[in-house]
Amino acid sequence: MKYISMLLLFTAISFTGFGQNKDAILGKWINSTGEAHVEIFKKADKYNGKIVWLKTQKDEKGIVKTDLKNPDPALRSRPILGMEMLRDFVYDDGKWTDGKIYDPKSGKTYSCNMNIKENGDLNMRGYIGVSLLGRTEVWKRVK
Repeated sequence: MKYISMLLLFTAISFTGFGQNKDAILGKWINSTGEAHVEIFKKADKYNGKIVWLKTQKDEKGIVKTDLKNPDPALRSRPILGMEMLRDFVYDDGKWTDGKIYDPKSGKTYSCNMNIKENGDLNMRGYIGVSLLGRTEVWKRVK
């Protein structure tokens, strides 16, 4: 009986740890250039992220920065602040995969995978087609 109790306790602790790991990505992150903070949140069973802070919210003319490079003309007037730029990531074995990242500087959307390094930094791997043909950025958690 004692063996079964210990086994159940160990199993419960193991599953609790996995559940916490899955949501470890939640919170605010600063991008590699320090220009923006992105808040990653959970929507249903997927992870998304939106821009919640910009170092420079207005352009040189004093006008709020908008999504001028968007391929869809109807979206070019939307403000960058508040824009959802990460979408549809799913957690799989220590990584967040199968998501998309939108780059408002170029107006392009890329496939993306994310993982948290041992030091707590967030690796963002954006790519077209194959992950080997892409670029990695490192984001840091906002304190």
